[in-house]
Amino acid sequence: MHDDLIARAKAWLAEDPDTETRDELAKLIDVGDTAELSDRFGGTLQFGTAGLRGELGAGPMRMNRSVVIRAAAGLAAYLRKQGQGDGLVVIGYDARHKSADFARDTAAVMTGAGLRAAVLPRPLPTPVLAFAIRHLGAVAGVEVTASHNPPRDNGYKVYLGDGSQIVPPADAEIAAEIDAIASLHDVPRPDAGWEILDDSVLDAYLARTDAVLAAGSPRTARTVYTAMHGVGKDVLLAAFARAGFPEPVLVAEQAEPDPDFPTVAFPNPEEPGAMDLAFARARDTDPDLVIANDPDADRCAVAVKDGADWRMLRGDEVGALLAAHLVRRGVTGTFAESIVSSSLLGRIAGKAGLPYEETLTGFKWIARVDGLRYGYEEALGYCVDPEGVRDKDGITAALLITELASVLKEEGRTLLDLLDDLAVEHGLHATDQLSVRVQDLSLIADAMRRLRERPPAELAGLSVVRAEDLARGSESLPPTDGLRYTLDGARVVVRPSGTEPKLKCYLEVVVPVSAPSALPAARTRAAELLAAVKRDLSAAAGI
Repeated sequence: MHDDLIARAKAWLAEDPDTETRDELAKLIDVGDTAELSDRFGGTLQFGTAGLRGELGAGPMRMNRSVVIRAAAGLAAYLRKQGQGDGLVVIGYDARHKSADFARDTAAVMTGAGLRAAVLPRPLPTPVLAFAIRHLGAVAGVEVTASHNPPRDNGYKVYLGDGSQIVPPADAEIAAEIDAIASLHDVPRPDAGWEILDDSVLDAYLARTDAVLAAGSPRTARTVYTAMHGVGKDVLLAAFARAGFPEPVLVAEQAEPDPDFPTVAFPNPEEPGAMDLAFARARDTDPDLVIANDPDADRCAVAVKDGADWRMLRGDEVGALLAAHLVRRGVTGTFAESIVSSSLLGRIAGKAGLPYEETLTGFKWIARVDGLRYGYEEALGYCVDPEGVRDKDGITAALLITELASVLKEEGRTLLDLLDDLAVEHGLHATDQLSVRVQDLSLIADAMRRLRERPPAELAGLSVVRAEDLARGSESLPPTDGLRYTLDGARVVVRPSGTEPKLKCYLEVVVPVSAPSALPAARTRAAELLAAVKRDLSAAAGI
């Protein structure tokens, strides 16, 4: 075993094109660190519907240039088999460690395979890449990003020519092509031959951002903005300036790209503490709302003043607010969301007479809905211009929520007032999440098995009316590893995360509200129910 491990590590070392990871691996081989080598060579990073994501470092279980070159070669082989061997592949990247290297390697591999490659001019938001695919008529797109993962991670997201992320069976077919690559020496990588794009693609994207706003709408809301050490600032400021909003006040410590994310433990606006600096800035400047992007700016977080201090709105709250705003503006088309998001969207669409669809988790599914006009997911993802960007877009979402805040401001109202209106009209839809991060992935499999073998009959004293194993699929949903419980006045979805070592449980309770005066009591009741559902579900899952 030991000899075999060392032999595999040495074979990898002989092919590794990166001096940094070569040095790192050579040291591990020299000192005979079998525990670390086993961890890195115990398998390969799996290419799935999220593409690749993992910790940077040497070896097949890490993100590095060797793994990326293989992924790019697999994608090129897949495109050739699809009859698109002379097509254009457009490549974007964020400001994380190694992102520019991975983008350049991808361009070289595509060029060597006979495809045409074009790379965005510098680190830019993921939505700009998603836009560029259809704008340039590309057959595929690659975004090098790990979104809001920790600093030591990077990732590789693949889109096809329709501008949306890959779904089965394309992911498995690309993975098979990656596995078929025997040696990196078989992958031609010329030193030149691809195009570095100029700013015309970005300009075209910015020109489209205006289209999400209503002509002549009020543009008065004042914002504090944080880019969370990512790539969103310049594009967001340009979009706000074009739209005629007041210039956002920046959280200076987090404004510029920094791959080490020095001020946050996790560069995700949803994580505890991530918004502290933004709230401090808001207390000093008293804006109408606080806006945050995640590092690749495809997500948008919104915070509002609630009483004496600031609080983050949940993704489901922002999702409902944007839907209500679009309905009021008279838009037509389908509203869609994933199964883990609040059922309030269906009620808003239904009352407005608009089509509504539920999909599996992720924008790769939401973006594919026929006739999509607006789609959202509770994890701070909003697609408000599906004709331009078939993915979540934190820049256009920020514009739209700021327009809504401006409309309400002119009426002497706030986003919280509109949320109250929606609760009175449709019932108070309160959501929460029970999220368990693990070191040992088998704990997640154990919890799922426990729930499948002994599904709960009730949670928080509410009867489980229907228990569905989503792995079986249904008429409306393809199979996925997940469980859904419909209760009398509540809903629970349990699923392993696709991008992090987490078990995620999405909880929703609906409490009827007879009049505005009944809201405080409804909120208290909802909070009690959510806490009880969380407690009972933890016990049932053994977590």
